[in-house]
Amino acid sequence: MAEPARRSPQRSRDRRVLIAAFPDVQLLDIAGPSSVFTTASQLVSPKRPGYRVEIAGLQTGPVVTEGGVILQATVPLHRVREPVDTLVVPGGMVTMASSNLPELPPLLRGLAERCRRVTSVCTGSFLLARAGLLDGKRATTHWMACDDLQKQHSRCEVLPDRIFVRDGRIWTSAGVTSGIDMALAMVEEDLGRNVARQVARLLVMYLRRPGGQSQFSVQLASQWASRAPIREVQEWLPEHLREDLSVETLAQRAAMSPRNFSRAFRTQVGVTPARYVERLRVEAARTSLETSQRTIKEIARDVGFGTLETMHRVFKRTLGVPPAEYRRRFAAHA
Repeated sequence: MAEPARRSPQRSRDRRVLIAAFPDVQLLDIAGPSSVFTTASQLVSPKRPGYRVEIAGLQTGPVVTEGGVILQATVPLHRVREPVDTLVVPGGMVTMASSNLPELPPLLRGLAERCRRVTSVCTGSFLLARAGLLDGKRATTHWMACDDLQKQHSRCEVLPDRIFVRDGRIWTSAGVTSGIDMALAMVEEDLGRNVARQVARLLVMYLRRPGGQSQFSVQLASQWASRAPIREVQEWLPEHLREDLSVETLAQRAAMSPRNFSRAFRTQVGVTPARYVERLRVEAARTSLETSQRTIKEIARDVGFGTLETMHRVFKRTLGVPPAEYRRRFAAHA
């Protein structure tokens, strides 16, 4: 039997990423961040230290995930000795009940003391909270679990409308794929924006969905219409925000009278056509504020608000902050 490959001096300087695994863990919560860190390492090796990802379980051996895929834990959590750079705690439905996995929070609390960075993906935040690591911290989790996390752990301030939240050395992310966004932000912090951009391109994803962005888009937050004329209008709208989107115009596109269109739209989508269009324009403006350096006046015109004053008023009403303040907080280039 061949001897195991010796770790090169360069690899020994890699940042150690320890991902906790337990029965019924959500596989994507592990696979997503792991892929980001591994890809980053491949890009910088051998010139710069990258990441060394390890799966740690309650014991060594196979771990059956929520979907039935089996992972291999190479080290037991209670025997981790050498320093850990980043601890990743994934989620799964099993994490939400306080009676489940009682042995994990104490182990995580002990490990966290020796980590530069402690993170959770999706409902892994419940395990961090039970370990006392979210006391006095701002955090997020899957949007369906935010209320439960806040009720169970009142000392934590839960922010439901975030992709990920960083509070000091504690990072928490929202549902499943947001763990990829969080890991990419960590790569950008550790290895620079250029490496993070290359990772994003290789994984065919956005470089940055900022932590201030909603966990779900307007199309996901609103229900899709049950009938074709309304649903087709919904599909058409995002690419035509600069145009006249009055009820009369939309009704004509659906080949309906304005009165019937308004009634059918509200019944099938849950909001009026005007409110739905406004939400789409806010979402488009937010994305532009976060990712571009175009002036706010240009953005207001291009997403269909028309005037800066209108966009300012809508942002204050829907987001609680004016466009300039939103950009200051969340822009990638701020």
